[in-house]
Amino acid sequence: MEWGNDYNVYCDESCHLEKDGKKAMSLGAVWCPKGKVPEINKRIQEIKEKHSIQKGAEVKWTKASPGNMQLYLDIVDYFFDDDDVHFRGLVVPDKSILDHGKFAQTHDEWYYKMYFEMLKIIFSPIASYYVYIDIKDTHSTENARKLSDVCANNAYDFNHDIIKRVQPIRSEEVQLMQLVDILTGALAYRHNHDTSEEKLNATKVAIVNRISKRSGYTLMKNTLFREEKFNFLIWEPYGR
Repeated sequence: MEWGNDYNVYCDESCHLEKDGKKAMSLGAVWCPKGKVPEINKRIQEIKEKHSIQKGAEVKWTKASPGNMQLYLDIVDYFFDDDDVHFRGLVVPDKSILDHGKFAQTHDEWYYKMYFEMLKIIFSPIASYYVYIDIKDTHSTENARKLSDVCANNAYDFNHDIIKRVQPIRSEEVQLMQLVDILTGALAYRHNHDTSEEKLNATKVAIVNRISKRSGYTLMKNTLFREEKFNFLIWEPYGR
């Protein structure tokens, strides 16, 4: 089915704070044709209902536990089975080596640059995109404005012909936001842990392994640039 050239892009991040005790961070985006959003949200909701998850309850990476392992694996499998849903991620493997002073920038300024680095291969000049970020705090509207400005400037999209909107939304209201939370969280988890360790969360390890198996990637090396289903970049600082 042809869906046109309008796309929704749902974004999230994991372990992205400058001093949160985590070595690696990840940014992620799930994108799909705008016209298919209701169908995808309905399908994810059906998976949750099959596992007796109450309507309105969030499924998030931080909530993965042995009691709901199959729920998460079913959601991951749905993502890989639906050809119209795509993921793009970016991993910063070691935040501690970042030298923002060298590039005369703050951590926040760098963060928005990384967001565009993550998003840019999604954007096509002949399509339109509606970008959504999770509401984290009272600064979400300002964060959306900053990201919109960075994307417009770097994509030379000053009239917003390509990136129509960057808007904060509540993740509990959109099933696709919960999907990107799981995939982005798994990517960060893989880079922050040796998944062969015995003391790790077995459910999270199983999710990481399922993503690796279904994608065909170890999650520790870059995918091919033109990978369309599960695409990610392991970013390294310039000038090193």
